[in-house]
Amino acid sequence: MCWIKSHTVIGRLKSQRAEVSWVGLSEFSIIERFFTSKSHKHSQVQLGVGDDCAVLGMAEDSEWVVTVDTMVEGVHFFPNTEPEFLAHKLLAVNLSDLSSMGARPVAITLALTLPALDEDWLQRFSDRLFQLTDRFEVDLIGGDTTSGPLTLTLQALGLVPKGRALCRHQAKVGDLIYLTGFLGDAGLGLKVVQGYDLEDSQSVLKRFHCPDPRVAIGSIILPYANACIDISDGLLSDLGHVLKKSRVGANLYWEQLPLSSQVRSYIYETNDWKMPLNGGDDYELCFTVSPENQQRLESCLSEQPVMCSQIGVVEAGDALFLTKSGVRESVVAAGFQHFG
Repeated sequence: MCWIKSHTVIGRLKSQRAEVSWVGLSEFSIIERFFTSKSHKHSQVQLGVGDDCAVLGMAEDSEWVVTVDTMVEGVHFFPNTEPEFLAHKLLAVNLSDLSSMGARPVAITLALTLPALDEDWLQRFSDRLFQLTDRFEVDLIGGDTTSGPLTLTLQALGLVPKGRALCRHQAKVGDLIYLTGFLGDAGLGLKVVQGYDLEDSQSVLKRFHCPDPRVAIGSIILPYANACIDISDGLLSDLGHVLKKSRVGANLYWEQLPLSSQVRSYIYETNDWKMPLNGGDDYELCFTVSPENQQRLESCLSEQPVMCSQIGVVEAGDALFLTKSGVRESVVAAGFQHFG
């Protein structure tokens, strides 16, 4: 986490060294052709792509929230993944981080490391990227391009009311644990990509390739939630971060977990009931709420198209338990690890 003050310097889509070019197209013509927006959606963006730096104005009574994610071919995505999927996921995972803090997205910067110039790839990538920036009202304000193994990095900046950001360290004993959407669909989508035979796989593949960040939900829960995190590396792993930071434990209820019919069928066929608990890439919000705020929270969420389920409770101690078929057992996270 870092904070940006008024008129903060942000990177641009321009190399700091010699200008990169591929087959007659310079880096700057790539920027102008594929990554320059004609207008800004936010008054805070005073200067965007095309100068040495972007310039952001400070919003009164708000703080900047900043996040960044990198996706590397062969580590975070398979070779030959469609550029539309890459653009979507790259932006969505960063917006999901902002949502987990209760922040409103404002701007992004983009850094691309490309092994070769492919105009069709760039056009498809940028088209999908701008579709999502339009949908979520986000400005592309700068970044960088260079040559090398395919690596995609996106930084997202959002605004949250001063002193109100949702954090991981504020869960309290007695809090109710909530989860948006369904659990395990993206993990099942990955299984399909890896060869698992699923008759109707379109919806889980979409959840895997094109997650839907819960931007609206993040703003709605801000007045009521105590702690929040997005589920990127698996429910047990990510909820474990909240518990560790807050110095508490929790008990989850298996029968209350929101599992789609496809995930339930997968568990029935394979007995792999741990997959939805440890599978990553769901990008749902997991948050805790005091019982006193439960009714008001659920009233606000009832008008949203995304379901929200109470899946457990925060307890004293430091252990994470799962109650399944009336049996309470300690569980250990086995989510995605970036190293090892």
